[in-house]
Amino acid sequence: MAKEKIQVDFRFRDKLNKVQGGKHHNYCYQCSACVAVCPAARFTEEFNPRVILLKALLGMEEALTGEDSPIWLCTNCYSCYERCPQDVRPIEVIIALKNMAVQRQKAPASLAKLSDNIAKTGVSVTVTSAVNRRRQELGLPPIKTIPIEELKEILEDPQGAAKDSE
Repeated sequence: MAKEKIQVDFRFRDKLNKVQGGKHHNYCYQCSACVAVCPAARFTEEFNPRVILLKALLGMEEALTGEDSPIWLCTNCYSCYERCPQDVRPIEVIIALKNMAVQRQKAPASLAKLSDNIAKTGVSVTVTSAVNRRRQELGLPPIKTIPIEELKEILEDPQGAAKDSE
């Protein structure tokens, strides 16, 4: 039986290298330390950070930034970052891939809804009066008000906001 030839897409790898955090995939030697500590990999077979990094090494753009990409299953816990012996920073590579997917307009529809809610309210989940009552019952402080106008400024011009804080 003939083995299938593996074709590496170096153009995609170059693109990934230019996205912040993306270049670290180049250091992965597939040891699986990231998988051993990953909570998402523990609960779903669809997510495996080692496989994601292998696909990045092979330049498999559609598999990583397409509509059915497993990158969205990452919990962003940073456990892989702490465990990796090669300083690959798998979470940063995955975040870079997520950014690329968003640029390609291939992010899940639920992400757009979540992003819109954060832009409008400053929070990812709607805080209802029931939540506020329950927090009061538990003796928790009220949820701080988000300065929406300041948030809008940052979202409209993130580079300008970074310069202002210097």
